[in-house]
Amino acid sequence: MDAGEAKRIEESRLRWACRRGLLELDIVLQRFMDRSYRGLGEAELEQLRELLDYPDQDLWDMIAGRLQPADKRVTGVLELLRAA
Repeated sequence: MDAGEAKRIEESRLRWACRRGLLELDIVLQRFMDRSYRGLGEAELEQLRELLDYPDQDLWDMIAGRLQPADKRVTGVLELLRAA
């Protein structure tokens, strides 16, 4: 498997992980993937993976600014999500 194929597989996995139970969350995450995914560095991708591990309601509350993440390292990608 070459690097390009590995990147496409990773993007597909993350897009699948962005499919959530809350419509609002689906919309924000899909818009983020469409607009911002390809510009993310490895550290930001790791932050995104960590954020996607949160339950839907917690992630939505973080994006809406009602909840702060336990791990402050994800703040950069969280800000990108808020801007999406």
